[in-house]
Amino acid sequence: MRRLIYFVLAFIIWMLLTWQLDAQVIIAGLIVSVIVALLFHEILPKEYRVFISPVRMFWALVYVPVFFYYMIKANFDVVYRALHPKMPIKPGIVKIKTILKTESGITALANSITLTPGTLTVDLTDDGDPASRETFLYVHWINVKSDDVEQATEFIARRFEWFLKRIFE
Repeated sequence: MRRLIYFVLAFIIWMLLTWQLDAQVIIAGLIVSVIVALLFHEILPKEYRVFISPVRMFWALVYVPVFFYYMIKANFDVVYRALHPKMPIKPGIVKIKTILKTESGITALANSITLTPGTLTVDLTDDGDPASRETFLYVHWINVKSDDVEQATEFIARRFEWFLKRIFE
């Protein structure tokens, strides 16, 4: 079932990228999609049900413009700091705690943080009690506003976690 879902997903992506209805392009897309589904299904997320749930797909579609909003906002912030004569930055690495439990959700959060200018996820640890399974991310932040774990989490991760929880968990 996982291979079939990844085949369909790969073919849809192929068609969106090529944007042609030529027979050769479609056949090439089918061949490439079969190869991708056969070779790479093991390295793709185990939570493949995300791709077949209409509710999760809805939240994923809602998440895309929200992510782009925060990415554009962060771009302007970084440009302001770079062009300001005094260059008002206070770089540092902060520890944030995530509420996400699935590998796919945590990976999506780490990537969302990294793709937002001014922040970069540098490490992931399970520092907490094994019973609670708390996961922490270490994030390089261009302008550290707080060293406190809870406050840093609010500034960096909460805006993404709310959506990612609905998509991946």
